[in-house]
Amino acid sequence: MSQVESQIVTQLLEDWRAGDDEALRAVIPLVYDELRRVAHQYLGRERADHTLQSAALVHEAYLRLEKQGRAKFENRAHFLAICAQLMRQILVQYARTRNTTKRDGGDRVTLDGLALKSRSVDMIALDDALNELAELDPQQTRIVELRFFGGLSNEEISEVLRLSPRTVKRRWASARAWLQHQISG
Repeated sequence: MSQVESQIVTQLLEDWRAGDDEALRAVIPLVYDELRRVAHQYLGRERADHTLQSAALVHEAYLRLEKQGRAKFENRAHFLAICAQLMRQILVQYARTRNTTKRDGGDRVTLDGLALKSRSVDMIALDDALNELAELDPQQTRIVELRFFGGLSNEEISEVLRLSPRTVKRRWASARAWLQHQISG
């Protein structure tokens, strides 16, 4: 997305926060492909027979965003990060609902770069570990959400969180190691 398009998205998000309900509807077509990419990344980590599709996940995230009401978004990257977080919540809720009777048979997500490439992790276990990490270090949790779930680069994360890219890289490595330890038991 060009700098001009990014500025248009930022302005529309500011308009939405100021009370223009149509502004959010105008943002979605501008970022839809990026949101579908994020949803596709999420679903690519899920089990093969998952019933949700990328478009449905994007639409559900949009509905939740609209239902939550107006929020302050710093820019396009921040908006995408929040949408990614909503997608994570949707998938975790889906996994919890599907897995109410048998925890070990639940939805699985592949943690490329977070664990061994051949390793699958229970989505609920990942969510539980992230919730624990949030109590210890909320910033590391945000970095994991933005990187792993949102698909943002270190540079984009540094922009959203206002940290240096080196700090983001270092904190990502630390969070990844901590999560591997927690999930592997």
